[in-house]
Amino acid sequence: MTHAAERSAAVGRFIDTAKHTAAKEVTRQDLDVILTALIDLASHKKWWSDEYFPGPEEGELQARYLIHEEPDSTYALYLNVMKPGKLIHPHNHTTWACIAAVQGTENNYLYDRIDDGSQPGAAKLSLVKKHPVSPGGGIALLADDIHSVRIEDETGIRHLHMYGLALEKLKERLVFDTENNTYKLMTVGVQTKRSAA
Repeated sequence: MTHAAERSAAVGRFIDTAKHTAAKEVTRQDLDVILTALIDLASHKKWWSDEYFPGPEEGELQARYLIHEEPDSTYALYLNVMKPGKLIHPHNHTTWACIAAVQGTENNYLYDRIDDGSQPGAAKLSLVKKHPVSPGGGIALLADDIHSVRIEDETGIRHLHMYGLALEKLKERLVFDTENNTYKLMTVGVQTKRSAA
């Protein structure tokens, strides 16, 4: 069986696990199950290599590939390939998410929102902890969890990102400016590649 065929079969099994686990309201315990399965999927490094998923183009810091998405845009699995220097400001997802490392370390920073939310466009965050995501590990986030991402690994990273709903459908995500204590709607960022690999 080829790497592509092995990967496709394994992704199918993973999606089945995620759908079974997240069929009702998703809890942190449910996310632990999904994350464990995603970490296993990420452990097969050859499936996610540059041979199938090339890194960012010249002058870019990120390439994102859609691996799977259900017809209704749920259960969306992506591969992110990022170079050192990539920074994603604090944001929420408005859906659950799991991240597992294939290669390299992605530093996640988790925040609590400490204002009362009464003033539109204003928000104050408090940094809770740094959570490095390296091969063999991952992170799970509920819809309202807030995190930022910084790529400081000099080799860059390849990580799998799983969302309850596709990024392109998340129209209410917020991105936070911690220096000015403000927020705005977040754009999808880099365009997703729909690879046939």
